[in-house]
Amino acid sequence: MSGAAVRQNVIANAGRIVVKVGTNAICDRTGRPNRRAMANLAGEIAQVMQSGVSVTLVASGAIGAGLGELDLAARPKTMPRLQAAAAVGQGQLMRTFHDVFARYDVRVGQVLVTRDDFEDRTRYLNIRNTLRALAEYGALPIINENDTVAVDEIRFGENDVLAAIVASMLGADLLVLLTVVDGVMKNGAVLEVIEEVDEEVMSLAGPGQSERGSGGMASKLQAAGIVTRAGEAAVIANARTPKVLTRLLAGEPLGTVFVPARRKMSSKRRWIGLTARPAGTVTIDAGAASALSRQGKSLLPSGITAVSGEFPKGAMVAIVGPDGAEVARGLTNYSAEQIARIKGLKTNRIAAALGDKPYDEVVHRNNMTPGYT
Repeated sequence: MSGAAVRQNVIANAGRIVVKVGTNAICDRTGRPNRRAMANLAGEIAQVMQSGVSVTLVASGAIGAGLGELDLAARPKTMPRLQAAAAVGQGQLMRTFHDVFARYDVRVGQVLVTRDDFEDRTRYLNIRNTLRALAEYGALPIINENDTVAVDEIRFGENDVLAAIVASMLGADLLVLLTVVDGVMKNGAVLEVIEEVDEEVMSLAGPGQSERGSGGMASKLQAAGIVTRAGEAAVIANARTPKVLTRLLAGEPLGTVFVPARRKMSSKRRWIGLTARPAGTVTIDAGAASALSRQGKSLLPSGITAVSGEFPKGAMVAIVGPDGAEVARGLTNYSAEQIARIKGLKTNRIAAALGDKPYDEVVHRNNMTPGYT
């Protein structure tokens, strides 16, 4: 599908979108919320919502706002100080959002999350239900990572990835990543369309995080890859472009558009393949790798050569081939200790090794998603 086709057939007809706006786009040079920029964004989102489009906003800026409020010249280096800055800044950020959206009679609801909230299936579904209920009330969900309690082990790392996971969870038609550049650059020009986020595309990312934000182009490309693999479109565009959001939704050629995969993932496969992180790794031989990737087969113990990590039955595991490349991810029917005992065995020998045989498959194909690295 061409970029023009995506803009006209997908983006211009989007009924549900997720918008992510970065710290530098809504905070001034001191780190404090930029009321004018936030008011402009509010006006655009209000106009989009009035047209019947459901909008969810993922907003960075809590730590940046805290820097300004605390008169800090630079982003703190330690986790406690980052969390303290977020605690001070989050209230400032939401107060400003409340005020600027109130001018358009749009009510806002704050949703603070950590990575753990999405990896637990029940909490994942609860978040989705809450966001849908807010939409039914006509309120705008404003989502941010809960930086006041998140530590490295339970962090998304940047809100670009959080926005992509939210878009995938909601089945949104479009993810809009608003930043302070015009799109993905190559040889000094903005790429109009990217068909697949591969290694060559990722090499265009350039420097990492910005001065006050935590992300960069690399995280935005990663986010676009998550969304398009699920079967929806993404756009990276400049938040400072006048009327950028309404113009994008009108099909104008702004920013860089990412082409969605032809087939949409089911909700369950999205959670397995794009949201939950592996609790361990199962290594398989070349024959099993071919059966999984090319034939869509279930994983049997006979094809397993090794297992690493400690995990219980029902955990999500990465399945890798003999070259170490990820073939699939899936929910395992056996614990790591049990897999270690039955690896390489035919299914008719499982009972002798374990005392019983509840399943033939270590990972059933219905609980498996092709690998994503």
